[in-house]
Amino acid sequence: MVRSSDDSEKKNLVKKLKDVEISVPIVYGNVAFWLGKKASEYQSHRWTVYVRGATNEDLSVVVKRAVFQLHSSFNNPMRVVESPPFELSESGWGEFEIAITLHFHNDVSEKPLHLYHHLKLYPEDESGSMSVKKPVVVESYDEIVLAEPSEGLFARVQNHPAVVVPRLPAGFSLPPVEDADKRKRIDPKDNPLTQWFTNFSEADELLKLAAARQQMLTAWRYWPVLSATYAKGFVKEKIELTCSLMAFSFSLLLDLNSLTDDVVAAS
Repeated sequence: MVRSSDDSEKKNLVKKLKDVEISVPIVYGNVAFWLGKKASEYQSHRWTVYVRGATNEDLSVVVKRAVFQLHSSFNNPMRVVESPPFELSESGWGEFEIAITLHFHNDVSEKPLHLYHHLKLYPEDESGSMSVKKPVVVESYDEIVLAEPSEGLFARVQNHPAVVVPRLPAGFSLPPVEDADKRKRIDPKDNPLTQWFTNFSEADELLKLAAARQQMLTAWRYWPVLSATYAKGFVKEKIELTCSLMAFSFSLLLDLNSLTDDVVAAS
């Protein structure tokens, strides 16, 4: 049996790239505006919950749809957003947890990603006054890491601003693919909420990693003192608990070192 050239091309597109990872930095959270004089007992805020690229890039290159699970008191609490921007706007008075499920294109992942965000309407400082001009903004940064992507996926996303891809070895060539980015990309300037979004950068994340690593080093430095103190009179269970915690801390330290090196190498 002779394989057609189409069959060979399809086989190349699904071939996995060993020891390669691509990542998609994402931000999820909410922006909430107090309605001021227009507020009522059950409609005090207008809010939007969303998942976006770290600098508001179009995520549709990897995300097929987003499902937002609201509080059961809302009409049709499960909301499905099939196209970017992956966001949902509503109004209300209460804060609650929103489950967000991201479904990916077939060449990205068959498994959905589950995120959880606590809707925040009121300022952290309870003594602070609410303003109709300045919203409450709560966001979290994360990364979707895709290990051993197919050659077809790598070729499709390698020039997309939402995706961080490594350099391939010299002389390695990817199979040609049709430009899948015929999907309309979002212009970040088109989103009226952009001015309120948090500015996340790799530098900020590196600072956080460095701070966490320093905390682990400090804890590890004081380990002899802690172990001696426990040996003088603390019960066996506390010693075992401390040993477990220190082992976990050391493991986390190694992970932080590795992650920091990866981020530096990719930048």
